[in-house]
Amino acid sequence: MPTDVRCLVETDESSAVVRLTGVLGLAGVDAVRDALLARLWARPGPVIADLSRLRVAEPAARAVLDEVRRVVADWPAADLLVLDPAGAREGAGAPVRATLDEAQADLVGAPLAAVLNAELTPAVDAAREARALVADGCGRWGVPELAEPVSIAVTEMVNNVVAHARTPMTVRVAPRDSALHLAVRDYSARPPAYAGLAPLTSAGGRGLLLIDTLARRWGSTPLPDGKVVWCVLHPEDEAAYRS
Repeated sequence: MPTDVRCLVETDESSAVVRLTGVLGLAGVDAVRDALLARLWARPGPVIADLSRLRVAEPAARAVLDEVRRVVADWPAADLLVLDPAGAREGAGAPVRATLDEAQADLVGAPLAAVLNAELTPAVDAAREARALVADGCGRWGVPELAEPVSIAVTEMVNNVVAHARTPMTVRVAPRDSALHLAVRDYSARPPAYAGLAPLTSAGGRGLLLIDTLARRWGSTPLPDGKVVWCVLHPEDEAAYRS
């Protein structure tokens, strides 16, 4: 997949490895970010960014890898590791490994989390199908107390796509620790609008307000051809919502 004229992001559909080749400067950062985000959504689970054949012309450009990892931290079943023969470095950014064997050992040590997906059309029954998906996940993963709030959240997210984006969508949900990570990806660049706090009894237009009440965190990530709207729900937050 070409990105900048001096930097390529090469993907293999059968592999978790994404290869960055050529020369990366600040001018290529946006294209690399877009390509990595698109790949991280397309393939659930950790992805390895291989820098073995990449020269970083401007050190600040390398920060795009840490930025991408921060962006996807709350997506369902998404993470980014870095393969850099120059050696690992300390810090809070994306983990860096010096060899492919070391990076792949990390993947083996942290196998792909359970994840459920549904491909939906922007039709009136889309929310019902999404609720069935997340209810199944709550039962499988032993968090039945989250079935109601996650069903409410996914209904609002899907209905927003049906009413405004009007594109096909993917619903994805995965557990991490005791939380559920939920996301809906559509093909509209229009960002979700949040008008601030409002009573839950208000009529209409309260989708994101309700998600803000139910979720520990939520947000929207632009993609080259649309966006991902995500949220994270915890069992203890469900108890607070009921009170």
